[in-house]
Amino acid sequence: MSARPEWDESEAATLIARHSEREGGLLPVLHELQARFGCVPDGAVPLVADALNISRVDVHGVLTFYDDFRRGPPPPRVVRLCRAEACQALGCEDLVAELARRHGVFLDTPTEIVAVETVYCLGNCALGPSALVGDELVGRLDAARLAELCGLPPR
Repeated sequence: MSARPEWDESEAATLIARHSEREGGLLPVLHELQARFGCVPDGAVPLVADALNISRVDVHGVLTFYDDFRRGPPPPRVVRLCRAEACQALGCEDLVAELARRHGVFLDTPTEIVAVETVYCLGNCALGPSALVGDELVGRLDAARLAELCGLPPR
């Protein structure tokens, strides 16, 4: 996995300026910042607010409302585990319990190694339980395969 560039305020300001005249530019700016730097750090909030002529509270509110935005760098691995009804029927909750019991990894609580995030439906219902790792959709998960995707040693 390639490393994200370090936070660069002048580069961020240039990126933000491209959207400053755009109506409804807040979400595109935040997505672009995260794509570039791997997160939207606290230092970006005043830059975005000033450029878009909105309050810092508005920027903060959007950052904290949407689960997809990160305030700090992500761990090396991010596994998005489907917990919709079809995957529940096929055992995803057992996988969640096993991951916690065997490896001490809990959903939506990132570690230094992995973040296992809840999503609701990856559109792979017939092959559940499913997960998304980067751009790879993985189906028919079992506990061992999920641990492997998380970069955890077998136990």
